[in-house]
Amino acid sequence: MSATPTATGTAGSAPLVFDPYDYAFHKDPYPTYARLREEDPVHHAVGDDLWVISRHADVFAALRDDEVFSNRMGVSLDASAWSPEAHRVMSFLALDGAEQARVRKLVSAAFTPRRVRELTPEVQRLTEHYLAGAFAVNREQGETDWIRDFAGKLPMDVISQMMGVPVADRDEVRRLADLVVHREDGVRDVPAAGVEASFALFDYYAGMVEERRARPGEDLTSALLAAEVDGERLRDGEVKAFLFLMVVAGNETTTKLLGNALYHLSAHPAQRDEVLGAPDRGADPETLVVPWIEETLRHDTSSQMLARYVVADTELSGVTIPAGAKALVLLGSANRDERVFTDPSVYDIHRDRAELAQSLSFGTGRHFCLGANLARLEAKVVLNELVRRVQHLEVHAERAVRVHSTSVRGFASLPVTFTERTS
Repeated sequence: MSATPTATGTAGSAPLVFDPYDYAFHKDPYPTYARLREEDPVHHAVGDDLWVISRHADVFAALRDDEVFSNRMGVSLDASAWSPEAHRVMSFLALDGAEQARVRKLVSAAFTPRRVRELTPEVQRLTEHYLAGAFAVNREQGETDWIRDFAGKLPMDVISQMMGVPVADRDEVRRLADLVVHREDGVRDVPAAGVEASFALFDYYAGMVEERRARPGEDLTSALLAAEVDGERLRDGEVKAFLFLMVVAGNETTTKLLGNALYHLSAHPAQRDEVLGAPDRGADPETLVVPWIEETLRHDTSSQMLARYVVADTELSGVTIPAGAKALVLLGSANRDERVFTDPSVYDIHRDRAELAQSLSFGTGRHFCLGANLARLEAKVVLNELVRRVQHLEVHAERAVRVHSTSVRGFASLPVTFTERTS
């Protein structure tokens, strides 16, 4: 069966419009997602010529089928980033088949689970360091900006520590990474500042790769250059592309996860009191921190959507997507699908584990996020320490400032008042 999608809306409702660049959409995309799933699950957004896939089953199918839903043009919907050369910037995330497998296998030989686990003491140290600063501001001013004073710093420092970026360079690298993902109101592509920041980051990593070629260290950059599988090694350009991917995807998504976790917990006082009261009850905070993280990932995932190049005519939900089209798979919508999740719009840290296992926040299949373990490790260390040291927290949601991006969802500023434990 084939059908032509419509955008007329149901009787009495406004026309269904999908505009991923719209600032109002960034504020709350979920009502639009709900209408897409119900009215037009494979929606043709004519203005941007996007085929928008919103139901969990269809998103899952598209992510698992990279022969039809290819990564060869990259994963960004921005026109200037949509190119057969996208792999030069986004590494194996913009490759398919044997070449994707080759690069991912080599990267995995350096970016190992053991290397991630060994970061735990450093993540703990950085957590304590930045919490001390955030709490000092909180004591002095009655609140602290969770993003500015903590969540916007720690993930970049963890990745920079792993890569071997000197401490003196980390603020500038963080600033450039922020510019890469920011989108200007009314600009339907990467703004000029983002393009310039991308070039600057690549120049920086080119210098770092050259330096590690001459003087290898114990860092990930050196390990990537030394990685060898079946006689294959990564080329310098492939190493730079992976470093760029890590600093943008790994840094931004974890920062947003840490902000979203506090925002949503604070909005649900009973759950907040239960989580923060765990030490008073003699309970292990981690028993609630882990589901807190996983429900945040499901309910309001940092990575909202990914683009795919459609290789051949294919049908989803009775709609034929033509070969050569740009499809957009909505992770954020899939995670709220009523067909999979009970009361999906409800934030519930006690949600059934079997449901949480269906979350697509880190993707699925061959392109499952390589950094998922690192993101979860950072969030667990940070939120465990926060519960250990904080008796109460209140997010001032009315003054929160959202990031404007087509790819990530979270906050640029999140004012929070903490009440520290006295013993």
